[in-house]
Amino acid sequence: MDGTRAEAVREHYRRTFGSVPVGIEERLTVATATGRLDAVDAVEELRRVLLRENPLEPRVQQLVHFAQLVALGHAGPARLHARGAVRAGASVVDLVGVAETSLVTAGMPAYSLAVSIVAEQDRAALTGP
Repeated sequence: MDGTRAEAVREHYRRTFGSVPVGIEERLTVATATGRLDAVDAVEELRRVLLRENPLEPRVQQLVHFAQLVALGHAGPARLHARGAVRAGASVVDLVGVAETSLVTAGMPAYSLAVSIVAEQDRAALTGP
């Protein structure tokens, strides 16, 4: 993986999330500094096979990621995947569906986290004109 391949990785994340997540940029920086770009390439290949070639459409995949991360209490990554879900065509109602389901599967803390993220995602859609 050279600078061109690293930029291709960045571009994929820009298309998915609107920006390159800090963790991905750090991964690329460390791999470049340590001569371990092949490791990043292997991770991205695994992600390609498991995610991009997955039978679930991107909108559903991002909603699943959002739900799993909310259940685990990982706020930052959950926000990232909520944004990815919206970019892939999910609505605020879809995100609320995840929030409500998380209450049943992971309890009030997960529900509260998900609702907080939904509110951050689209305040205008929630408050109206």
